[in-house]
Amino acid sequence: MNKIVLITGATSGFGEACALKFASNNYDVIVTGRRKERLELLCNKIQEEFSVKALPLSFDIRNKADVLAAVNSLPDEWKKMDILINNAGLAVGRDNFDEASIDDWDVMVDTNLKGLAYMTKAVLPFMINAGSGHIFNLGSISGKEVYAQGNMYCATKHAVNALSQAMRIELLKFNIKVTAIHPGAADTEFSNVRFKGDDAKAAKVYEGIEPLVAQDVANIIFYCAGLPPHVCINDLVVTCTQQANSFYTFKK
Repeated sequence: MNKIVLITGATSGFGEACALKFASNNYDVIVTGRRKERLELLCNKIQEEFSVKALPLSFDIRNKADVLAAVNSLPDEWKKMDILINNAGLAVGRDNFDEASIDDWDVMVDTNLKGLAYMTKAVLPFMINAGSGHIFNLGSISGKEVYAQGNMYCATKHAVNALSQAMRIELLKFNIKVTAIHPGAADTEFSNVRFKGDDAKAAKVYEGIEPLVAQDVANIIFYCAGLPPHVCINDLVVTCTQQANSFYTFKK
């Protein structure tokens, strides 16, 4: 029987790459996201290429009732999940605090923090019942430092960092691992979303550097998931070679 991984925000970027990576290594996958057609295409691709099971769940992670309903409606055989990858998240806008949109703030708090917490709470009973599990929380280098015009995004990712540490402490008694992954600059849809579809601004972020790509992060998560049962990587900051942190980048 294959192990099962549930991945949020799997319609693109890190989430999609994780789905393909785990499926290619004989995991059955549950993928969630708002874009139903993309989820279905991904599941079809997984089943055709890797001969494993794939289940799409389309809902908005910001809606607590929808999260609980989607997870609780899973057939019993899908509830025996081994890994949860809390990937769904986004940055919206790059503005000074006094100029930022409160609506943008709400989207980030509701997705990056509350959505992550809702999903984890929904899945936890199954892992507790199994006596094991591994939760991955996708944070950001922005959860380690604060930079200008990152205000609420940085705040939500600092909160993910803190929540991951709390989970690690409080889930010890259930034999559940918790790993927080904090990527730096990564060439996904992230910047396109942050700049609200402005492709030119998004492309400029990565000028002069070779950033991370989604597959890099998926490979790291898969490595951490494959460590022996007595080994847990708690916290991992990952950047491309040309980036030291949020402030220091060497551009060619």
